[in-house]
Amino acid sequence: MSAQITCVGWVGRGFAKETPEKVELSQEELQRIITEAKEELGELAAQEDEDDDEGIACEDNPDTNAEDVPGLPKEEDGKEEDDELAEYGLDRYDEEDAVTTSLGDSLAGLTVFSSNEEDPYITLKDTDQYEREDFQIKPSDNLILTGRAEKDCCNLEIHVYNSEEDSLYVHHDILLPAYPLCVEWLNFDPSPGEQPGNYAAVGNMTHKIDVWDLDVVDCLEPVFSLGSKKAPKKKKKAKKGAAAEPVEGHTDAVLDLSWNKLIRNVLASGSADDTVILWDLTQGKPATTLHRHTDKVQTLSFHPFEAQTLISGSFDKTAVLYDCRSPDNSNRTWRFSGQVERLTWDHFSPYNFLASTDDGFIYCLDARSDKPVFTLKAHDEEVSGLNLSSQIKGCLVTSSADRHVKIWDILGNKPNLVHSRDMKMGVLFCASCCPDMPFVYAFGGQRDGLRVWDISDVAAVAEVFGSRERLVANTGSQASTSAATAEMEVSE
Repeated sequence: MSAQITCVGWVGRGFAKETPEKVELSQEELQRIITEAKEELGELAAQEDEDDDEGIACEDNPDTNAEDVPGLPKEEDGKEEDDELAEYGLDRYDEEDAVTTSLGDSLAGLTVFSSNEEDPYITLKDTDQYEREDFQIKPSDNLILTGRAEKDCCNLEIHVYNSEEDSLYVHHDILLPAYPLCVEWLNFDPSPGEQPGNYAAVGNMTHKIDVWDLDVVDCLEPVFSLGSKKAPKKKKKAKKGAAAEPVEGHTDAVLDLSWNKLIRNVLASGSADDTVILWDLTQGKPATTLHRHTDKVQTLSFHPFEAQTLISGSFDKTAVLYDCRSPDNSNRTWRFSGQVERLTWDHFSPYNFLASTDDGFIYCLDARSDKPVFTLKAHDEEVSGLNLSSQIKGCLVTSSADRHVKIWDILGNKPNLVHSRDMKMGVLFCASCCPDMPFVYAFGGQRDGLRVWDISDVAAVAEVFGSRERLVANTGSQASTSAATAEMEVSE
């Protein structure tokens, strides 16, 4: 079974440490991690046993003999199999042959060199040098974060991509506790007095959000986690007089994350429990919980220039716009033809946002109006990737479960298909544009791992967008201004 890439994200140049740190655990720290892991596994096993006891037990018939069960081999069949295997002499497999070769004779033609420098057949004399170069992060390197899911394990892989050298490799990976569903880069460090960091928040099939330090190699546990430590129990009929246990955070899988780049201590999360939570990273606790959806919250996104503005999309076929200063009172709702898959703000037209659905449509909407600016039937199946170029106005790239990536020109709100390609990756799960190179996109899908594609190599793309002016959306000054003049007001 080929590994799946379930989510993908970029880290801009200059944010990662030049030389990442390596973890060296003491015996006490290692023992503590092992003990905590055993306790957590014990709690999960106890919960599973409890769920099994409440379920309908399968009926067993003790009088049924094995001989009467169809499909089980009988003794005669076993004898026939033994006779067939006898000719291979497997019972004498470990016995030594009568004629053995002398060890000295077998090694007589081998020449041993004292070092790699003397061996003429080794062309790479100093492999340590190359390993050191690969370990270091250059100023021209981008990092790509991918959630990788295999049959027996899940990882967060940190890739190094350098467009100048045309290189892409896995720098290190982090073992994850559950199937990854979303990843969001952030550089806010909650520790007092700390400088901006390099972190990845990962949402998975559990109710927790784990935040990992990308500048640390071989780490075994996240820097911190958001959500209750114990897994919330499934809904049961409450006993009379029994009070419900308070839950801090989500109670189901975390499907999407969005970090507020203007008020950097705020992270939004959408969950299968139908809620949106605004987290205060300084406290590590929810600031407020929003209950505007009636089904799973699949996607959400903070506005790139307005710190208080958030939009979320759900399986209930709606998108909701919030003013986070008074989220329960200030909101607007749009309804679509299908479940909302992805949402993204147009950083070149700040009032506009794009929404994609599971029936293949893309909608462009003005946040001030109820009617869409345009509607586009983009794909035959759900649109899982919806990404505007980081610097080229009007360049939209979409990916879908129909296995295709399509490049659109939406300048002037008149969408035009520029190029379409079958990526040969099976169902496509995710896509993301590089913040430093406007034509470079990363894709993840059902098979063949991570794929990085410079779409400017396509002649039609170069013809349409090659001469178009590049605009860099700079939120740095606005971020400092917003932080200095206003604080985000959230309701408990």
